[in-house]
Amino acid sequence: MNSVLSRLVLACMLLPCLWMAADAQAVSFPELNSAIPGHQDVTYLDLARMIVPDLAAGDDGFYKGSAPIEMRHILGGDEGGSPPETINLPNAAVLSIKAGGRERLTMLFDLGQAQDSAEGFAVLALYDLSGKPRLLDAVNVGTDQSSYFRDPGKLALGPGDDALITMSTHFNSNQGYVSTILVLVRDDRFEPIDQIDTFDENVCAYKRTQDLSFQASGDEKPYAAIKATVTDATVPSGENCEEPPAEAASRDISVTYRWDKAKSRYVKDSDAFEKLAAENAERF
Repeated sequence: MNSVLSRLVLACMLLPCLWMAADAQAVSFPELNSAIPGHQDVTYLDLARMIVPDLAAGDDGFYKGSAPIEMRHILGGDEGGSPPETINLPNAAVLSIKAGGRERLTMLFDLGQAQDSAEGFAVLALYDLSGKPRLLDAVNVGTDQSSYFRDPGKLALGPGDDALITMSTHFNSNQGYVSTILVLVRDDRFEPIDQIDTFDENVCAYKRTQDLSFQASGDEKPYAAIKATVTDATVPSGENCEEPPAEAASRDISVTYRWDKAKSRYVKDSDAFEKLAAENAERF
């Protein structure tokens, strides 16, 4: 299955989740050639061309281009895959946020992956639309084959700030791999708060899921504390299977992130998610 078709199949599988996000957190998927509200002479395609300068509509409904602009990976270092030689972009996710008390627009472009790359190349872009549209920052948030905003796609950290939540994923016949990145926007730049990896498994004897949720609480300044919780649940099927029968089980694994003024970043209170990732790796 080629990369474009596989992305479409995965998008169809996640469509209900994506539309739930659209209802709850204003994630939208406008036609790229449509005008931006309040800027009738500017389209989303104009914003996309700040990322892929030669992006243009093709005859098959996709937008095609070559290399994106240079950018860092949100996690730093040598993280991230490479974009394909030819980009085939069906659409982009759009999400309005607040950052530093100002209105900002974010767009997430899943550009696909190079043939020799195990990871996709997904661009998270930040725009200022208060005057002539400007690209403020762009990072690669791809850590797996396909990337999206999570549901919800943002989390309020106070009256003037939102954190962003992206996910990268791939599936095989009975396993699902999800990598979630929690992103802070500070001084009109993207900064990673943490990466959280979860793993779902559906076999004859049982179904095991790891559902991730976020909650911001308190009135801490400048940013609220964030509690992330993975609910790790196993549900037996009751079928007669080759695998040994599983017992029903559920546990919550939580980590709280608080803003550290001296370090000028969020700091977590435990390594519980790293331990979970190591446990999951033994089940791959």
